[in-house]
Amino acid sequence: MDPSAPSRRPFFERVLSPHRSLPPCNFHMLMGLLGLISFAAGVGFVAIGAWPVFGFFGLDVALVYVAFRLNYRTARQSETIRLADDVFSVERVSVRGERRNWRFQPFWVKVILEERPDTSNRLLVASHGRSLVIGDFVAPAARRELAATLRDALTRWRNSLNPARQ
Repeated sequence: MDPSAPSRRPFFERVLSPHRSLPPCNFHMLMGLLGLISFAAGVGFVAIGAWPVFGFFGLDVALVYVAFRLNYRTARQSETIRLADDVFSVERVSVRGERRNWRFQPFWVKVILEERPDTSNRLLVASHGRSLVIGDFVAPAARRELAATLRDALTRWRNSLNPARQ
């Protein structure tokens, strides 16, 4: 957020980040086990005289390591969806750490969940002819849940401003 802007107490806030099923400590254990198995198999091939195979066992471990590191790199992205006072904002942090912000007036924000013929979907927030896709890196079920949660939060926020509805 802009440091010069007055701090707003959030009415709603959600941070979205990609799911990774293998925590970093388990990744290290997996790589250690894979390296140990490959080393043992490589030593076996060296013992029978097929020494060039030993290098390929190291190569497969290196390729698995690189694939996991690239996968974990994409986990650095995130989106923060915030409803505070009279601003609905989305802050997106890219894989490289670049930040982008979008602001909407919450009275006019529409939450649109586009269902597709397959099991996928797309979640957008729209206002005054502008739309923004959010949560593109989360699972379709999580986008459905987020759409319902956002609609509920916006309705509660709008109702809180109208004392006749309380």
